[in-house]
Amino acid sequence: MIDSEVKKIANSSSEEPQVTREACGSFASEENVRFRPMSTADLDEVMVIERTSFRFPWSTGFFLQELQIACARSILAEVDNKIVGYVLFWLLPGMADVHNIAIHVDFRRRGIARLLLTRVLLAARQQSLTRVTLEVRKSNLPAQKLYESLGFVTSGLRKGYYSDDGEDALAMTLELAT
Repeated sequence: MIDSEVKKIANSSSEEPQVTREACGSFASEENVRFRPMSTADLDEVMVIERTSFRFPWSTGFFLQELQIACARSILAEVDNKIVGYVLFWLLPGMADVHNIAIHVDFRRRGIARLLLTRVLLAARQQSLTRVTLEVRKSNLPAQKLYESLGFVTSGLRKGYYSDDGEDALAMTLELAT
C-alpha cells in the first residue's frame, strides 16, 4: 500500500527531486557568526537565553561566579551583533569539561551549537588536552545526538545528577587525537 502511494506521488510529480532544491532557512557558518568571550555586560542577554532554554536555569549569580574561576572559559556566538548562544567550559589538567551550552530559541537547529562545541574542541587541542567531557540530561535526546555526531560517546550514568529534579545524566566523553 505505502509503496504504491510513493510510486504514484513520484510519477505524478513534475517538480525537481528535493535533493536538487535549495535548503529551507539559513544555517550558521563561520562567516556569519562572530565568537568572543562572555563578559558581565552580556549577562542580561545571556539570561534570556538561559531562562528559555532550561526548566531550571542557572542564576545570574552562578554565571558571575563561573566567570571568576581561573580555569573557566566562555564563548559567545553573535549574529548581527545579537547574542544567539554560549558555552561555558573549564580547561583542567588533561581535559576540558563543558558545563553549559544554550542557543536562543530563534536560532536553534542552524548549527550554532556545533560551531560553539568545535571552538571548545579547538581550545582543548591548543592546550594539548586529550579529553573533553560533559553531562547531559538523559531525556535530552537532541543534545545527545549532537554530541554523538561530534564523536562523544556515553561513558557513564550519573544517577540523580540534577539536584533540581533528580534526573539522571549521561556522562559523555570525547577522546582527542594527540
